[in-house]
Amino acid sequence: MRPTHVDATGSRRPATASTFWIFAAIYGVFMFAASAPSPLYGVYASRFSFSPSTLTVVFAVYAIALLAALLIVGRLSDHIGRRPVILASIGLQIIGMLCFVLAHSTIVLIIGRVIQGVATGSAIGALSAGIIEGAATVSPGLAPMVTSSTPSFGLAVGAIGSSTLVQYVPAPLRLIYWVIIAALVIGAAATVWTPESGQRRSGAARSLVPVASVPPHARASFAKVTPGIVAGWALSGFYLSLGSTLVPRIEHSTNHLWGGAAVFSFAFAAGTLSLATRQMSVRTALRAGPTAFAIGALLSLLAIDANSGTLFLAGGVIAGAGFGTGFLGGIRAVSETAWPHERAGVLAVFYVISYLAFSVPVVAAGIAQTHSSPQDVAMVYSGAVAALAVIGVAASLFTRCTAPTAPTADTAISETPSTMSSRSQ
Repeated sequence: MRPTHVDATGSRRPATASTFWIFAAIYGVFMFAASAPSPLYGVYASRFSFSPSTLTVVFAVYAIALLAALLIVGRLSDHIGRRPVILASIGLQIIGMLCFVLAHSTIVLIIGRVIQGVATGSAIGALSAGIIEGAATVSPGLAPMVTSSTPSFGLAVGAIGSSTLVQYVPAPLRLIYWVIIAALVIGAAATVWTPESGQRRSGAARSLVPVASVPPHARASFAKVTPGIVAGWALSGFYLSLGSTLVPRIEHSTNHLWGGAAVFSFAFAAGTLSLATRQMSVRTALRAGPTAFAIGALLSLLAIDANSGTLFLAGGVIAGAGFGTGFLGGIRAVSETAWPHERAGVLAVFYVISYLAFSVPVVAAGIAQTHSSPQDVAMVYSGAVAALAVIGVAASLFTRCTAPTAPTADTAISETPSTMSSRSQ
């Protein structure tokens, strides 16, 4: 029997595969847009004469805005439907891209990144839920694959695509954003045509109150997973912000492809390993992930000392592989330590820690660059991440997932704060 959903008019219609493919494509476009500015940070810094600390603020405000929107708006589509939230998010994303097109100062860049973060955080819950619902007509097993790998692959393609356009085509600071806007407009049109896959229900205002807590019986296990989580996301922030400007400096090159390659090496490896290790046990993932990004961080440290961009990219591949493995292991570990009605709050805390680790250390590194060379700061950063990752590996040796109930691996990795909370209500 085919699953049915309620459309905007209230009539029931059979679900179609189009929901899955369209929402998956839009999710990819959002992630593409997230990394598109990364290879351009050096160009912006030169054109607008801002410091490394300002550069990292431009990067970090996106993560903070995304986190806030995810926590506040993440469950809204469970009450008003998927399409309204997705269309509003696309509209906001287009406004953010126009800010980049028209950018003439640092403040406009920051405003653009904040709007982009809010748009992406608002869209994640609705898109993930829509993908899961649409996958029922294609193959349920595709949902966790798409929701876990699309962010990384989107970031990878966005970075390398942006750096290629910047290097080889005219209007480098505008064309990439027009391409994204065109893709978003197509996505909006397709969304209007797609059947509504979510049923409207009361409680929309109440859903805007963030739910974030770790129950007492889950705190010990959560604490043991935290060092690995922080190390992985801090390293991710390092590659997506500082890496894009550091590698060209190491290579003494003005070719923007070096900056795009720094992001691509990390993100593509993360996406690939998130698919390859889906069936890996939680304990193995919690050991293998931090171990890999500790090695990757150390290779990056050696690359900076040896002025080798190629070695830095190799470190990025290994670190990204560790992030892809450790991220899924972390989600599954914290999910399995809570009852179903507690998972929304636990995962919210997980994402709060993750995005703070993604942004705050990068800002601190940017401030430090006003007093030290970028290479010195990067070496300290890499060393600190490697040390924290080692602590994460040690902690994983004592981690036990002793939840009162344990979801399957596919369920755990395909859930978002939105879908988790909707099931617990």
